[in-house]
Amino acid sequence: MSDIAFIGLGNMGLPMAINLVKAGHSVVAFDTVPETQEKARAEGMAVADDAAKAVAAADFVITMLPNGAIVTRVYETIVPAAKPGAVLIDCSTIDVTSARTAHAMAEKAGLLSLDAPVSGGTAGAAAGTLTFMVGGQREAFDKASVILDVMGGKLVYCGDGGAGQSAKICNNMLLAISMIGACEAFALAEKIGLSAEAAFDVISTSSGFCWSVNTYCPVPGVGPKSPADNDYKPGFAAELMAKDLGLSQQAAEASGQATPMGARALELYSHFLENGGAGKDFSGMINYLRSATRGGE
Repeated sequence: MSDIAFIGLGNMGLPMAINLVKAGHSVVAFDTVPETQEKARAEGMAVADDAAKAVAAADFVITMLPNGAIVTRVYETIVPAAKPGAVLIDCSTIDVTSARTAHAMAEKAGLLSLDAPVSGGTAGAAAGTLTFMVGGQREAFDKASVILDVMGGKLVYCGDGGAGQSAKICNNMLLAISMIGACEAFALAEKIGLSAEAAFDVISTSSGFCWSVNTYCPVPGVGPKSPADNDYKPGFAAELMAKDLGLSQQAAEASGQATPMGARALELYSHFLENGGAGKDFSGMINYLRSATRGGE
């Protein structure tokens, strides 16, 4: 069993850390929220006063933080404090530039590092079935796989530092576009008199087949149970989708790649959030589209 430091115990981080404890690993946690600290103690974790103390004896250091600026700021604290041979694993979803900056900081200190953003939401974090998209040294990936396996159902090695973040933002840009298309199709079906059940039965077995319909249908009462069946309480919040779309557009601008559908998806999710979508699942886009006028928002 390993000594693990876990920094950032939010909606995703806490259940991920709990799974490590359940697997028998020793976890020292750090989070700035007192209530979260108490939850961590209740789940068998030691809680450090600061991030540097949390990582001092850790074989693996896992971070799950809100954005790239915070990740790089935390790395300024933990990299000098980490013990020789530690592997740093950032599971946050952040911009590629910040991810590469974090890798450079670790490399300069002689430490192995990975960017390992996840897919699967809070349910996957709790169940230990997340997909990890991993960038960094192959040696670091091989060492960390036994830890990531506890929290995930699938590990994908994507390449050098930053490749995990690149995979995440490309995947989520496509997911957003796909979900908007699914919402448009079901909203149109409703308007022209086609039942949601009939639309689902056709689309889910025809060329429109996609995860946004077959697994995560935005209409309640059809297909497998999804947030639509729970008043669109978030499995994956619209705010997080907008964040990921923003990251995709930063990458598109930096690389010079045109992503017109990705750019439009970001516009639509921004409008959705401004018009009742805050606190809702990203599949709640269907309710925004139902009320939108043709030719405008």
